Amino acid sequence: MKAMILAAGMGNRMRPLTLETPKPLLEVGGKPLIVWHIEKLQKIGVTEIVINTAWLAEKLVSALGDGSQFGVNILWSHEVEGLETAGGMINALSLLGDAPFILVNGDVWTTMDFAALLNVQLQTDLAHLVLVDNPAQHPEGDFILANGRGYVFEQQQLGEALTYSGVAVLQPKMFKGLVAGKRPLAPLLKQAMLDHKISASKMQGVWVDVGTPERLNLLDQQIKQGMYA
Repeated sequence: MKAMILAAGMGNRMRPLTLETPKPLLEVGGKPLIVWHIEKLQKIGVTEIVINTAWLAEKLVSALGDGSQFGVNILWSHEVEGLETAGGMINALSLLGDAPFILVNGDVWTTMDFAALLNVQLQTDLAHLVLVDNPAQHPEGDFILANGRGYVFEQQQLGEALTYSGVAVLQPKMFKGLVAGKRPLAPLLKQAMLDHKISASKMQGVWVDVGTPERLNLLDQQIKQGMYA
């Protein structure tokens, strides 16, 4: 099974930290955010990892190389300008292949054991989303979780309103026939939910959307204090 880590964003909310450092290379607990993901994937035997780049791409490549230092093989998908989430995956389809793959946003941090993703059986579904409790900065949530399925709010009232964690298992065929270019993932997920093609689960573990310098600093302190050992 392959994985893709999204790492092409400019990190505008993290400025000035991201003016000279790509957001996935910002460190918490003495380690770049993206390295936490790479090590977790390697630990479960996922060693073919696609990483997309745009902003400060050369610094990501310089820091991570071919992945051999982490025991993985990194396949780089370069974008002239950021193509957003779905656009980035469409651009990388030739590297991802035809089988379901693990998707991880490069700007989140989690203690989740990714091994659970290896057991996801999509069958006729297009994706399996890992959802989390709504953080303070996103109190309304994104989707409804009910009986192991993901729904848009208009579709399902009964269930738990949760936030998409940026961790998922996706079928490449979700993007079949879509033209290259900038394209967000959320509309595709919502349409797939309307078509009853999305399963979902609630994350077991700690999750942080490292979206601001303040959150980055707090997480760094918490890790160094051993809160998530």
